[in-house]
Amino acid sequence: MNIFAFDWISFFIVGFATLFLVGELLVNTKGLFALLGVALISTYFLTYLDPSMILIMSIIYFSGIILIFIDGQFINDGTLAGIGAILMLISVGLSSPNWVVGLYAIIGVVVGAIFSITWLKFLPKRNMWSKITLLDQLTDDRGYSSMNQSYRHLIGEEGVTLTDMRPVGTIKINGHDYSAVTNGHWIERQSEIFVKQVDGTRILVDLVDSSQQRVQ
Repeated sequence: MNIFAFDWISFFIVGFATLFLVGELLVNTKGLFALLGVALISTYFLTYLDPSMILIMSIIYFSGIILIFIDGQFINDGTLAGIGAILMLISVGLSSPNWVVGLYAIIGVVVGAIFSITWLKFLPKRNMWSKITLLDQLTDDRGYSSMNQSYRHLIGEEGVTLTDMRPVGTIKINGHDYSAVTNGHWIERQSEIFVKQVDGTRILVDLVDSSQQRVQ
């Protein structure tokens, strides 16, 4: 029996391929997940594509993976990761022989990417999207105030952004530099801000001219 005669098989092939490939970006498996993911997605392309289109669609798919890696490792704002995800969806969708197989494959990408997060619970994590998750803490030897002390005295204080807040960045208050975060929106460099809230070592800031009520 040819299992590829069933339209739904594309869901499992592409789903597991994405599960392993995105998982390789999130956790360190020394290339094992990458090999499994490449083998599965190659099987999908070889099964459903005309030989003349295999290289093109493979380039589109893996370009998406590369963009996700670049975003997570260096940029941390989600833009390239979003573009990469779209490229992956386009490649598997256009590679299908009919819309049913394509729909199953697209759902497989989405489900595989979502469930790849579960690898973080069991395997060693890579340093991806560290700025967004505030794992990239700034230390005294790099010219920043210690992140081990309480910052509650900063609530209500005004300062200026030294970097773009996307949403994490660096601010200066009373001559000292701190790592801070906004409430999900971007603030440009050299903008006047105030400390709205402090939660442990997490400093939440907002624009001085914001209409939101300050936390005293």
